[in-house]
Amino acid sequence: MRAIAAATLGLVVCALLFALAPKLAQPAVAAAATAIGIFDHTHGQWDALLRKHVLVRADGKASSVGGRPEQFAFLANAYNAFTVELIRSRYPDLHSIRDLGNFLQSPWRKRFLTLLGQSQPLDGVEHELLRAPGVFDEPRVQVALNCASRSCPMLSDRAFTAATLDAQLEDLWRRFLSDRTRNRFEAASGTLLLSRIFDWHRRDFERGSRSFLGFAGFTGGPDIAARYAEQLADSEADRTRLRARSRRDFSITTGP
Repeated sequence: MRAIAAATLGLVVCALLFALAPKLAQPAVAAAATAIGIFDHTHGQWDALLRKHVLVRADGKASSVGGRPEQFAFLANAYNAFTVELIRSRYPDLHSIRDLGNFLQSPWRKRFLTLLGQSQPLDGVEHELLRAPGVFDEPRVQVALNCASRSCPMLSDRAFTAATLDAQLEDLWRRFLSDRTRNRFEAASGTLLLSRIFDWHRRDFERGSRSFLGFAGFTGGPDIAARYAEQLADSEADRTRLRARSRRDFSITTGP
């Protein structure tokens, strides 16, 4: 991982503590601003994360984040923190994060942050660092990042750390699949309705067989249904149907 520029710390320190606040558990823009009233001006939690995961080289002129779990956790935390910082730059004078972009450029492509010594947009952190093929290949990145939109999976109320990363991602993943506004089994019609995330990021889920955390990818809708029947259906009878892994027992479609 490339050296982390010292110039990033000022913005990240401010932003990450907002991402850590429990009030940010919901992805609505208003929830982000609620954290302002409980901001930790001592930066204690961020300081603890830096001391635990950032390695300073012997010459004292550069630093880096440790192994891949540390790198993933750092980048996911930075993405969420910078997203909150972006919203905070205009709150309350906005209705949606899209208000921070324009006709020519979405807010996710706006180069407003400095990370790893480079000017980056949020899309750069997500697509070029976290989702780059052969780096992490972790499909649950889709629930690790929050784009400050109601359509996004919920934002965790805890910062990611290397020691608990797999458990944190799995918890968020199961919560996401349990969200009946996005994923559900409709027994009357025999239809499993899945979030369009499974269509948009199909390649991520297929690469999951190589996840650096050992998370197994999916071979298709029946595989998702069988492995997460507990989250997708409400009755044991319906869960049994999903675990059968047969398209003859139900159809699969993706929602809006």
